[in-house]
Amino acid sequence: MRIQTIAFAAILAVATPVIANQAAQVPGAKDASRVTAGTYAVDPGHTLIGWRVSHFGFNDYFGIFGEATGTLTLDPKNPGASRVEITIPVSKVTTASAGLTKHLLKPAEAGKKPDFFGANPADARFVSKRVTATGERAAIVGDLTLNGVTREVTLDAMFSGAGANPYSKKETVGFEATAKIKRSDFGVAFAIPAVSDEVELDITVAFEKQ
Repeated sequence: MRIQTIAFAAILAVATPVIANQAAQVPGAKDASRVTAGTYAVDPGHTLIGWRVSHFGFNDYFGIFGEATGTLTLDPKNPGASRVEITIPVSKVTTASAGLTKHLLKPAEAGKKPDFFGANPADARFVSKRVTATGERAAIVGDLTLNGVTREVTLDAMFSGAGANPYSKKETVGFEATAKIKRSDFGVAFAIPAVSDEVELDITVAFEKQ
């Protein structure tokens, strides 16, 4: 037992500096002092909009939208003046079920509305109207346009990190946000209430300074 303890201690002594060095190399940190004023663009490869619905009351099902684009105008000295616009390609919705993904984008039958988004759906778009910041959190009120319908939505956002992207070399800021919407408000009412009307949104977005 003593030999094993000594061996473990030796491994730990070697590994600790390596682990510490790897941690020091993480480029982003939750440090608001790193954020500088300016215009930022969405990093589409590292931004996701997740959605969650209750399926028949048995369990929840998830899907995501990716490849979003948009801009953020930000001044850390005046966060209430921030403005964000994000465009989301609904046609690129992704789920773990090929059949469900196909159904979401299924063309409407003659004389009827599509069950969900239909074929070649227009991009969704969120445009902020006002921002109320408190510390690292912010309530972002804006207009969400989806399926040809515009409704006001509030995002509960939190600053998650800032630093220089080691590949693009651009200053990057990241945020997490959540929101709840009713899909029936946007004309997507298929299978309600078996599939919940309420949709939980879970957003993770990275912005690169331009």
